[in-house]
Amino acid sequence: MQVLEFVIAGNHFGINVAKVRELVRYQEVQRIPHSQPSVEGIVWSRDEIFTVVDLAKFMDFPASEDPSRDILIITDFNQMSVAFHVHKVDSIRRISWETVEKPSPAIYGDREGIVTGIAKLSDRIIALIDFEKIMYEITPSSSVGAHADEAEENPGHSNSLKPILIAEDSPMLNKMITDVLHKAGYQNIIKTSNGQEAWDYLQGVKDKPGSVACVITDIEMPRMDGHHLTKRIKEDRDLSKIPVVIFSSLITDVTMLKGKEVGADAQLSKPEIGQLVQTINRIISVMKKRGEIESLC
Repeated sequence: MQVLEFVIAGNHFGINVAKVRELVRYQEVQRIPHSQPSVEGIVWSRDEIFTVVDLAKFMDFPASEDPSRDILIITDFNQMSVAFHVHKVDSIRRISWETVEKPSPAIYGDREGIVTGIAKLSDRIIALIDFEKIMYEITPSSSVGAHADEAEENPGHSNSLKPILIAEDSPMLNKMITDVLHKAGYQNIIKTSNGQEAWDYLQGVKDKPGSVACVITDIEMPRMDGHHLTKRIKEDRDLSKIPVVIFSSLITDVTMLKGKEVGADAQLSKPEIGQLVQTINRIISVMKKRGEIESLC
């Protein structure tokens, strides 16, 4: 992947370039009364209004010494556009997901953090930020959680024991997806935090029919991304019939094409969590009619 490296109070962070629309010089922000503390206000750029989030304030870092030299990173993800205020933008780095490590549990303990991966360069490290979690904390009504009620409650679901494997590096989203699936009647959920963990699990149950009925995977994940995971599943003789649903904040025309190339059975943007359940219901229903569901890994 390509990561845009940016700096806040001397600390280096990264955002996937696929989320970035453009970079603009920091400009005067229109303040909005009673807004969330990390929300500076709004700006007007290229005939569009953007909410500005001060990442330094959100992260409890000191403010910039010279805001006139700061940068706004205008982003598009989860079907929304937001401008993130940072102190400096360094460069675009090309990084393999295989070199990205999960943060140590000692960093956050039992809490959910906003760093999902640590990329090691020759002279420094870059912390990859969970921008979905940031926006969830700032505006829950505009995030995935706001769409959770779209999933129908069905505790007596006939597919309740069908095992669903989730590959999602964000603890918040992993829990959210699990909760929605439970509400929809799916009780047998296997949670993994990246593509490599999911792949290792699948390799361990290849000789046990019925161990996985469907895989839900994010795209951005440490160690192995969702496209690579999907490709490996579909190229494996024993696993290829398992349906794979890509559920990501990075669903664009380009990533949709990539998902089709690697064999994804469905692709959904993360706010569409209600449609996620409907999609899984439909896929499993079709496979049951074909008599395929019990023969899966």
